[in-house]
Amino acid sequence: MKKTLISLIVLTAWTACTWAQDRIYRCGNEYTNSANLSKDRACKLIEGGNVTVVQGTRPAAVAPAAPAGAAAVSSPAGAPRVDGSEQRARDADARAILESELRKSETRHAELLREYNNGAPERNALDLRNPQVYMERTAALKASLARSESDLAGIRRELARMAPARP
Repeated sequence: MKKTLISLIVLTAWTACTWAQDRIYRCGNEYTNSANLSKDRACKLIEGGNVTVVQGTRPAAVAPAAPAGAAAVSSPAGAPRVDGSEQRARDADARAILESELRKSETRHAELLREYNNGAPERNALDLRNPQVYMERTAALKASLARSESDLAGIRRELARMAPARP
């Protein structure tokens, strides 16, 4: 019984190996296991080692580059057209939102600076009992300050990138 089971397992493994050993041909950047197709295209037989081919999509055609002096901004092909006055209103709304976010971020940053107190935040009862908690809170405040400064810089960059507000 054992010999029959072992021979069955070996036979199954051998059969699987022989099925997996189709000849693979390389035709430029394409691979095929069709002998007829490979003869028509003068493909080369690949020997030794396994080949894995993943089908992908072709990249979209690249649009011609704009002239160096032109700063044209293109919109997607199906995007609706917006008239100039409506676009100015949208730009003004976007600018107002960014300015509001800047004010909020500056207020939050000032609160963090006051709480951080130049690296020596005010100690509370928990900090007096456990100095490690105080050090972790100080590190968290420092990280929050860095993140806040980064946010402020990003909002200011975005505002600078926008066209100035027109009345």
